[in-house]
Amino acid sequence: MASCLRDQPIIEVKDVRKEYPLGEETVVALKRINLNIHRGEICCIFGTSGSGKSTLLNQLAGMEKPTRGCVSIGGVPISRLEEDQLAAFRQRHIGFVFQSYNLLPNLTATENVALPLMFRGVPKEQREKIARKILCRVGLSHRLDHFPSQMSGGQQQRAGIARAFVTRPEVVFADEPTGNLDSATTVDIMKMICGFARKYHQTIILVTHDPEMAAYADRVVKLIDGEIVSDEKTGSRQKNF
Repeated sequence: MASCLRDQPIIEVKDVRKEYPLGEETVVALKRINLNIHRGEICCIFGTSGSGKSTLLNQLAGMEKPTRGCVSIGGVPISRLEEDQLAAFRQRHIGFVFQSYNLLPNLTATENVALPLMFRGVPKEQREKIARKILCRVGLSHRLDHFPSQMSGGQQQRAGIARAFVTRPEVVFADEPTGNLDSATTVDIMKMICGFARKYHQTIILVTHDPEMAAYADRVVKLIDGEIVSDEKTGSRQKNF
């Protein structure tokens, strides 16, 4: 991954098609998707329910394998990796921010954020120190030892962002990251995500149906019925996050 040139795509999607069997019929969720996403880009995959955006996210993140075609990240064809290879690849290079937060209820904020570092073999004392530092950066210095049930939705999502960025992954997938939050918290969360991405030159794949969320991206790729119907730059890189 480190050898990738900055002007080369970090994500390459070539002729990807995804089909699902439904009884005696076949549902085509994606129809020959071709897409390049560059390092440091905040790219929004935009579409209404049923457009194929979640299916495309699953392909990009290696959560599902395409029926045809190939997805590569940093030159690695992730759609052709075995499950154990793919899991190891995700741990090294990918972060996730989920709509439903996905924090483990029996772990504190610090322990949740430290989890990706544990998978990388970082010693407990060191990983918890790193986790506490990034939690303070996202405004949770007073919630370090609190469990998810003791935090608001916005606080849980801040912890989720800290967890996604704690290892400074090359690519972060954000799946409707503010879908459960009020408008004021939404602005804070998006500024936080974009700020981390700009500072560390990370690539963000933002999946949403909300035009206001799409406005934070450098580029918006719109899907309808499993096809890319537009791919436009937004100029948001000029914004001060």
